[in-house]
This record gives sequence, structure tokens and C-alpha cells, in this order.
Amino acid sequence: MAEPDLSTDLGFLTLKNPVIAASGTFGYGLELLPFCPPEALGAVIPKGVSLAPWAGNPGPRACEASGGLINAIGLENMGIERFLTEALPPLKARGATVGVNVLGSEPEDYPRLAERIAGSGADFIELNISCPNLKKGGLSFGQDPNVAGSVIRESVAAAKGIPVVAKLPPLVSDMANLASISEKSGASAISLVNSVPALAVDLATKGPKLANVTGGLSGPPIKPLALRQVYVASGAVSIPVIGMGGIFTAEDALEFLLAGASAVQVGTATLADPRAPLRIIQGIGDYLRKTGESLRDILSQRLPKANSGLCSGPPPATKGTK
Repeated sequence: MAEPDLSTDLGFLTLKNPVIAASGTFGYGLELLPFCPPEALGAVIPKGVSLAPWAGNPGPRACEASGGLINAIGLENMGIERFLTEALPPLKARGATVGVNVLGSEPEDYPRLAERIAGSGADFIELNISCPNLKKGGLSFGQDPNVAGSVIRESVAAAKGIPVVAKLPPLVSDMANLASISEKSGASAISLVNSVPALAVDLATKGPKLANVTGGLSGPPIKPLALRQVYVASGAVSIPVIGMGGIFTAEDALEFLLAGASAVQVGTATLADPRAPLRIIQGIGDYLRKTGESLRDILSQRLPKANSGLCSGPPPATKGTK
């Protein structure tokens, strides 16, 4: 039996398979080389970078909770200059497709980073406007549609042709509107969802488990929420959607593709099993061989449009009933 074609078209880029290493869980792309060669994945998004190096939050910075992970790393990173000279070149030399995740404490940081990345050889830029672990910036940018739109527009202009992906937060009042604004502002794709704001309490100390007090919940507990937001966003835009949130198995990934995603990012699963992205790719191939379908068949079988409203009440009574 012929090997199934796992490639997926993002419009601005064709990936060899739909599995992308999510930012923050794959290091700078080479740390997991003995377990998961970056060039074997659809793409790799290394740890997010800022204009200058960030120290991150004090420890403890992560804990298990409710079957998932809560972290408040605080986006510790080496800064854009070291990233472009030390991390990006070896990834590109191996033939990996690389997206650069960027973050800032001020809206103007994002276009400045995009301008610096232009001409670097990066395949796309992912704007992290949704991290819940910053006291200033991050989540606040993504939750305000006007700020999000401005950040995206200015970053697209500064990127000089490099595609820009907007990474959106999970908890917004109108995901369809935010997704639509991202598209109208020039984003080539959107990715969602980032981790969910959360808290873990230590009964032994009667205090928070994290030094930052709150953090971001990721992993299996957020998967149903993430699936719903991907479904809503994909129905509101014509640009590709990249889904993430609790993807641990090939079945999880396929569910996101059916919900409207064109590709998926694997994050927390990689922390539990460094080979998880490869295992998921293999599992998708096994599923397609078993069913005789192609990946394009899966992508064409989107879920039906939902009824409007989350709590619309019982259906109206039919004529003749009491």
C-alpha cells in the first residue's frame, strides 16, 4: 500500500505533514534532536523571543494540575539577536521549516521584531499576543481586538513579505470577531489556543503552587475548549487555522482537523514524551492507511455549522403539542 500523502497547504506554505512543534515546549529546536529531528516535522516553532533577553518568572514555575500542566515560566528567552545567530541557522541547515514566535511588553515591540526577522530565512512569524503569564503585554494585547488588529497590521508591514500568524488567546467574548479582525489586519493564518489562565493551591503550605501565583493551564483538560474555539474561528475566516490545546494522540490531531484546522501544534505532550510529535505523525498515517482516506479527505469533512448560541433553550413546540 502506498504511503499516504500527509502534506497540508497553508496557502503561504506547504507543510510535509500537519504536525508543528509548539513554541515553548521544543526548546530552540535542537535540544530534542536525539528524540525528534526537527526536519521530520511539518514545522518547528522554537521558544518565543523578545527584543532583549528575558529572565522569566521566579520558581517554582510549573506544576501538574487536573490532568494537565500549569506553567508560569514568564517567557524566559535569549533575545532576538542571539536567536538569529545561534538558533535559527542550525535549524535551517537541517532543512527544518521554522516559524519564529515573538513576544513583547509593548505593542510596538512586535513590528520591531518582525522587521529584525525579515530576511533571516525564517519561514513565518508567529505573534504571541495571548500569553497569560505576563504582568504587562501578552494576553492583554490579544483580548483587545483593536490592539490585536494594530499589532498584526504593523507587524505584517514590517515583516516585508514573511507570512505572519496571529496566536490568539482562548478566553475571548467573541472569537469569531477576533479571528475576522486578524484576517482583515493581514494575518496569513491564525493559531489557537494558547494556555488558559489558571491557579493551583498547595494545601500543605496553604499557598499557591507557583511563585507567580497564577499561570497557564495546558494539556488534555483544555482540549474541548480549544476544539470549540478552533471550530468557531475557522468558520469566520478564509485564512488557515492552526489548532492546538491538549493534543496528545493522532486521534486528537485528527479531531482538530475535522473541527476546521489545517495543521496542529503539539506542545505539552512533548514535555511528557519527547517523541510525541513523531508518534502523532505516524498515528495519522496509520489511520489513513486503515481507512483508505487521504489527509485531504479529512480536511474536506468539516463539522457542520452549529446552532447559534450556547444556551438557546429547548426547541420550539411543534404544532398540536401542549
